[in-house]
Amino acid sequence: MMQHTKKDIRKAYNDKRLALTEEEWAILNMDLLLQFSNFALEGIQYLHIFLPILSRKEVDTFLLAVWIREHYPTIQLVTSQSNFETNDMRHVIWYDDAVLQENAYGIPEPVGGDDVNPLLIDAVLIPMLAFDENGHRVGYGKGMYDRFLSLCKPKVLKIGLSLFDSLPAPITDIYAGDISLDVAITPGSTYYFNSKS
Repeated sequence: MMQHTKKDIRKAYNDKRLALTEEEWAILNMDLLLQFSNFALEGIQYLHIFLPILSRKEVDTFLLAVWIREHYPTIQLVTSQSNFETNDMRHVIWYDDAVLQENAYGIPEPVGGDDVNPLLIDAVLIPMLAFDENGHRVGYGKGMYDRFLSLCKPKVLKIGLSLFDSLPAPITDIYAGDISLDVAITPGSTYYFNSKS
């Protein structure tokens, strides 16, 4: 039986995601977009979105961005420029016509951009490898999103995106600095964890 420490989950779910065929990955992303399209974004002015490392078969948030821009044109999409030496992120408006350039880790990032204070952000779409029924997530292990979320306003809506449903058992090694999700959206379900969502 698989252990439910973050390290074990990280390896298992990274392998599981990389094992998807291109067709399976594309279908899961279309199903996730359908699930996402049922989630209300009214009242959100600044929405932080991660841009996917496609070689790692992350959730294709480019699809979500197109849908958001079409259905919620007043929402400002914000994304990050990562500094892996400090494990920090700079947050900028992602304009539709922005030039994107992959960083050293294969993450697309806008070149330049207007800074956004994390306290202005109303909701954050969060990358993850897996999550449990308590809203705890497993990312890549650098803690960048936990640090970022701690700088946002207390009521920021934390929405995790995953190609897979909830883990069958709780994650066993949760730390004080781990910030749990309010919502997780997968191709088959939307999970709600905290009362504010």
